[in-house]
Amino acid sequence: MNWLLVLIGGAVGAPLRYLADRAVQARHASLFPWGTFTVNAAGSLLLGTLTGAAASGAAPPEMRLLLGTGLCGALTTYSTFSYETLRLAERGHPLAAAANALGSLPIGLGAVWAGAALAEGLLG
Repeated sequence: MNWLLVLIGGAVGAPLRYLADRAVQARHASLFPWGTFTVNAAGSLLLGTLTGAAASGAAPPEMRLLLGTGLCGALTTYSTFSYETLRLAERGHPLAAAANALGSLPIGLGAVWAGAALAEGLLG
């Protein structure tokens, strides 16, 4: 039954990632991959919140499979981040590539930390 929870979460997360990416990117006329940057930050925040809720005992294992592994696993994307960073560099935009690479890590870590702190504050 665990695999079904992951499957359902992934089936929601993958199209959500695509739609959110397109919606965000359509609002920016820059080469910077704002859509991927945004979904990765949002997914990190959600996963941090879920992790914080799990630590307090408020998130059962089934919820972690559905939302953590399934939804967040499909929503966030390291491969697209890597590809878009490479394409920026290859197309002669090394500063945008560096900004994406150097900005994604602290934003992702900060979002997961903030989510965990939020859950701890609300549930702890």
